[in-house]
Amino acid sequence: MTALTSITTLYRGREALPLRTRLLCMFGAVTALHAAAVVLLLAGNAGSGVQALTWGLILTAYLAGVKHSYDWDHLAAIDNSTRKFVANRQDPVSVGFAFSLGHSSVVTLAGVLVICGAAVAGEFMKDGSAGNLVLGLIGSGVSCLFLLALGLFNGSAFARSALAYQRARTGAAIDPLDLEPKGLVAQLLARPLSRVRRPRNIYVIGFLFGLGFDTATTIGLLMMTTAASLAGVPPFALLALPLAFTAAMTLCDSINGIAMMRMYRSALDDPQRKLGFNALVTGISAVSALFIAVITLGGFLNAAFALEDPLTVWLGSIDPGDAGLLLVALMLAVWGAAAFRVRPRGSSRQQY
Repeated sequence: MTALTSITTLYRGREALPLRTRLLCMFGAVTALHAAAVVLLLAGNAGSGVQALTWGLILTAYLAGVKHSYDWDHLAAIDNSTRKFVANRQDPVSVGFAFSLGHSSVVTLAGVLVICGAAVAGEFMKDGSAGNLVLGLIGSGVSCLFLLALGLFNGSAFARSALAYQRARTGAAIDPLDLEPKGLVAQLLARPLSRVRRPRNIYVIGFLFGLGFDTATTIGLLMMTTAASLAGVPPFALLALPLAFTAAMTLCDSINGIAMMRMYRSALDDPQRKLGFNALVTGISAVSALFIAVITLGGFLNAAFALEDPLTVWLGSIDPGDAGLLLVALMLAVWGAAAFRVRPRGSSRQQY
């Protein structure tokens, strides 16, 4: 009982830490991942005759992690989760980090299996195999349901924000509570989403997302690890490949999570002046989550039931990575436009 009390106190104490301290801890962990990848690379390269090959593979793995972090499903999950936590008056500094760490844990585990020569790892990469199909269905099913729930939840928030914006334009007073999701949709989703109480709970969601092995980036990394192993790259250097991928992805996803947190906090801190901005970014988030959920659902149905119809075949062929950077650019453009619009002339201090 004493141990349980101590753990509970520790968790509560961590959440009570200042925002800056939690940011330093999170980015300290990201730095540690980078340092570990470098140490493994140097240890594996010592006395090796394939140093040029190893350095090239590490750089490729790192860039693959950067690219993978901007897949639309990553962005939609982090963005919509952050919106939910901010609406609950939390400071979700580690949403991006937790999601990315969970997602990359699957890749790292698969990479270790490949390095150890486990034949089962080949099942993950073989398209149409039983292992690939089962894990793909788990990953797709979880991502579809989670994004669908968050999309509907934030869609409810968008509807309330839009109504509040219309009332504000007529001069009516607005209570910040008017922006919180309510109604039938919010009540139906309250129970399933109540499992996601804190940013660290997103780790499990990220892990289950990663089970799909459904992106070219993930498959490419594992194939590259296999090829490097056959080429004689030392085991320590091989371990640096998935770790470099993880380090890059956690860095980019952490920055994305912080940016989204600041964006939504700026929208909710002063609802009288930022109702239009709040409604717009919430609407974009909800639409992106629902769109990705529909794409994932189509791919899920196509794989699970071997459908041949044009619609699910087309949905299953869409790569979420193609539009990820477009979503980031759109969000930043909206944020920048809103900040420029509300800043008084001649003043450089008023910010979001």
